[in-house]
Amino acid sequence: MSVRVVDSADVAASAQIGDGSSIWHLAQVREDAVLGANCIVGRGAYVGTGVHMGDNCKLQNYALVYEPAVLEDGVFVGPAVVFTNDHFPRSVAPDGSLKRGDDWEAVGVTCREGASIGARSVCVAPVTIGRWALIAAGSVVTRDVPDFALMAGVPARRIRWVGRAGVPLEQITESTYTCPQTGTTYTENHGVLTEDNAS
Repeated sequence: MSVRVVDSADVAASAQIGDGSSIWHLAQVREDAVLGANCIVGRGAYVGTGVHMGDNCKLQNYALVYEPAVLEDGVFVGPAVVFTNDHFPRSVAPDGSLKRGDDWEAVGVTCREGASIGARSVCVAPVTIGRWALIAAGSVVTRDVPDFALMAGVPARRIRWVGRAGVPLEQITESTYTCPQTGTTYTENHGVLTEDNAS
């Protein structure tokens, strides 16, 4: 396999791009970013300086992933999603002088394995999106998201549980759920969902 970078993309020389990855039209991958194998960076997407992406991640068109974001394996970032990176954004200091890159502390969004962020969602750093969680399109995530949570709204709240397939789980008992697509069962304990017999 090889890396595919179209001519109109802007990829820094110090970025590391994994085997089988594709960087599409007008995308920008900044200095020291690390992309794993088989990643896709869509048209106009932005990957900030030093961002780390695992294997098999997808950034759809115009997604903006600002440093110091970390995406584990299999993360999906939908079209026009924004990951912020500043607690208190200002263009200028209190004295009116222009702020520079070292005038603030960057904070990041962390996406755990298999998480999916729906189109035009905003993740307000610092937050962690749990494993296999699903963020509905247009949501604003302002707090950490549990594994397998289906989140929606502004601010985003958990409305269901989902499995690895992304399909809402069906409740069997007060604390057990099943995936209608895969048949996998899950158990909820004090707001934490775990896969039964997970390795």
